[in-house]
Amino acid sequence: MINDNKSCCEECSEPNIEVGKNNLCPICGNMGSTVKNITVKHLVLSELLEQVGDRDYYLCMNEECNVAYYNNETDVQFNKQQVNVPIWFKKDADPKYACYCSKVTEEKVIDAVLKDGATNMREVLKITGAMKNSQCQKNNPLGKCCHQIIQDAIDKALSMK
Repeated sequence: MINDNKSCCEECSEPNIEVGKNNLCPICGNMGSTVKNITVKHLVLSELLEQVGDRDYYLCMNEECNVAYYNNETDVQFNKQQVNVPIWFKKDADPKYACYCSKVTEEKVIDAVLKDGATNMREVLKITGAMKNSQCQKNNPLGKCCHQIIQDAIDKALSMK
């Protein structure tokens, strides 16, 4: 049985968002969200891997900005075209994943609600297969569980009813 309030995996924790100059995107100036180095190493294009280094990064949370990951201390940044997966909240993400590990899109989650009658997380997970193959730290651009992304898609679909 799936607990609606728990995330899919134990190792995924909320990234820290610290206020300071180092976490501001060098292009748009918006605050970024901390992402572990292991996530960046798994998601940047293989030919750019050696540029990653051993430090953690920030993910630019501005949907309009072309920057994906950046580290202002090492002056390294990767744009969204240099990442192996589309970043769901960026404006032109295609596909727009709600669950990266199981390759479940926001559209599939919305369909589970609108077409299949799901009303909560448990039902959506059963219908879509989301959160079954949890390796969020390697697959999700934030390096954390997709639970909140899926819940946001469910809420979006419920508001369409």
